[in-house]
Amino acid sequence: MQKKIRWGILGCGHIAKKFAADMKYVEGAELIAAGARSRASADAFAKEFGIPHSHGSYDALVNDPEVDVIYVATPHGLHHEHVLLCLQHHKAVLCEKALAINSKQVEEMVAMARQEKVFLMEAFWSKFTPQYHIMQQMLVDGSLGKIQSMLVDFGFAAEQPYPDRLYDVDLGGGTLLDIGIYNVFYVLSVMGRPDRIEAHMTPANTGVDKQCAATFIYNNDSFAQLFSTFSSNLATEADICGDKGRLRLGPRFYNPTTAVIEYYPGRVDSKQIIPCHQERGFGYQYEARHVCDCLRKGLIESPIMSHADSLLLMETLDRIRKEAGIRYPVD
Repeated sequence: MQKKIRWGILGCGHIAKKFAADMKYVEGAELIAAGARSRASADAFAKEFGIPHSHGSYDALVNDPEVDVIYVATPHGLHHEHVLLCLQHHKAVLCEKALAINSKQVEEMVAMARQEKVFLMEAFWSKFTPQYHIMQQMLVDGSLGKIQSMLVDFGFAAEQPYPDRLYDVDLGGGTLLDIGIYNVFYVLSVMGRPDRIEAHMTPANTGVDKQCAATFIYNNDSFAQLFSTFSSNLATEADICGDKGRLRLGPRFYNPTTAVIEYYPGRVDSKQIIPCHQERGFGYQYEARHVCDCLRKGLIESPIMSHADSLLLMETLDRIRKEAGIRYPVD
């Protein structure tokens, strides 16, 4: 009989509710604890999802002896502090993206995980979804040929009152780390580390980016264009263009419950729809299942979303921020 993995959630906001709802689809796992900054918030969350233990502080959660692994669901400006807290108490961690604010923080988090021999993974759910696996298989089997370019966008018109984290410089606000990270992740997955980056941004009144445009330039004459915005509703699509065919993921290319995969093997009018199985739920169960498998094997690092993957992702985000002039106090 396989060991049941017991989960706790640190932070009881919007994303935590989606993750908690999907835990019922994770075999051999149990959500047993929730921790928030206040007892009232933790109690309400625990009641909503039938969680037996609620904690009115993050310290109380990480000291809960029944918890094996903690899903960190706070704003990314707080991830560094909260992940280190979990690791210091020898709790395995699945941490929402972006894993931190900059490469220095990610390096410290990875070093702590390795020093304490505790599992740490960035919760990049897209890498575990059906549409991502289909895309990767088509790249491996050469259906698209040599990749020439990518066009990826993610944007929505933010409505007032804005969520606190959206433009807060202390919480790592702005489009790049919030939604533009998906664009960067997909381009890195397909085309690898760019040789050069050009980037520009439109600042909000707090100084973070309200819009961000980046171009990845590769020495093999290929390009990628990435755009994120809080100012308008975009198609939120990913176009992967090779010399043998083109793959289009959209709308909401990153989301396993909405993504449609279109393959153009020849002319623009030769579209084929590739079937993509969609499970019930929001789609967070895929990454949670993987974490459970890793913990049962005694791993401290995922072989799929590795520490090196997170370091490369954050390094690339840092390069974009440097070019665009996006800065945070912790830099």
